[in-house]
Amino acid sequence: MDKHPDRHQFPGTAHPDDAPVVRLLHKLLADAAGMGASDVHVEPFEHFFRVRFRIDGVLHEMAQPPLSLKDKLAARIKILSRLDIAEKRLPQDGKMRLALEDGREVDLRVSTLPTQFGEKIVLRLLHGGQAGLGIDQLGYEPQQRQALLRAIGKPHGMVLMTGPTGSGKTVSLYACLQLLNRPGVNIATAEDPVEINLPGVNQVGINERAGLSFAVALRAFLRQDPDVLMVGEIRDLETADIAVKASQTGHLVFSTLHTNDAPATLVRLLNMGVPAFNVASSVSLIVAQRLVRRLCVCREEVRASPDSLQRAGFSEADIASSASLFQARGCDQCNRSGYRGRTGIYQVMPISAAMESLILAHGSTQDIARQARSEGIADLRRAGLAKALRGETSLREVLANT
Repeated sequence: MDKHPDRHQFPGTAHPDDAPVVRLLHKLLADAAGMGASDVHVEPFEHFFRVRFRIDGVLHEMAQPPLSLKDKLAARIKILSRLDIAEKRLPQDGKMRLALEDGREVDLRVSTLPTQFGEKIVLRLLHGGQAGLGIDQLGYEPQQRQALLRAIGKPHGMVLMTGPTGSGKTVSLYACLQLLNRPGVNIATAEDPVEINLPGVNQVGINERAGLSFAVALRAFLRQDPDVLMVGEIRDLETADIAVKASQTGHLVFSTLHTNDAPATLVRLLNMGVPAFNVASSVSLIVAQRLVRRLCVCREEVRASPDSLQRAGFSEADIASSASLFQARGCDQCNRSGYRGRTGIYQVMPISAAMESLILAHGSTQDIARQARSEGIADLRRAGLAKALRGETSLREVLANT
């Protein structure tokens, strides 16, 4: 029986008159998947209607369909996402799945937003392949990779990922969980929302309206005989307190925070109200990260003056060894952008005994950052400059993201 008996009354359904809308939507989403886009923005304005793709972190206008199609296209997307097509005054969230001609399927997370001239819709493409990326593919330096593997190899403690939205924290967490995902390990995650399915991992989607918060899920996990826990985000003292206690009672805990770098994460936990001795005894390692675009093979060499390199943050040794960098040029392979794909730059900070002392003394972010530098831990800018020297990305990308 049709779950939508009245759907033929609405625009954007599979009625023959609406075939152009069906074809348009399928082509847009297939193109987005083929181009590796992370998001599709469908935006109505007073005198025009546009579609933009976010590719490698940058939005590109891809189409301007006729303005008359905006309501039909919105209705089509909402029906496929099982949203209320009659509700145009409030934001809605849903999911849909796209079957590609090559047999692949792409899951999409759909978000609608009522604007002045209609509903803006953003579709996030959840590329399941990203969940299978290994640590080696994410751009960690050898020393950083070793520090991360040591931390996740411990039977207990907290490993925290930090950075702004869209910096790749979730993919890094999934890569760590995949390394630990074995028949003898019980892993549970609380995510808002669950973006990518991880077979063998017990994933719970947070539902605040129903009363299922991160704290509630974390308490339930502790009664489920867990070995490894992942909390999508530490947002409040209650969640932080439970996560800390879990790490102190023999569990390995992963989570994320929104801070600018690794040293600021420790101070953020203290400011949330977590006692200093709990922070010092529970946190094993913090990873701060950003995503930068990779230069395409069409890159071109550019000479930079020693003064400009010094202002950017290069060391005297770097400047003496080479003042040559690369910049984007553009070719058919990269759609004239000069970049193809992205890589991560990281600050990987294990918590040493000296840092524990600073935490107990309520040291500032600057105090912890100085200690990190003295221990040879590169900050995000230095990590990015190293990739620029190797020609993996441009200096402009590094400066824009750190």
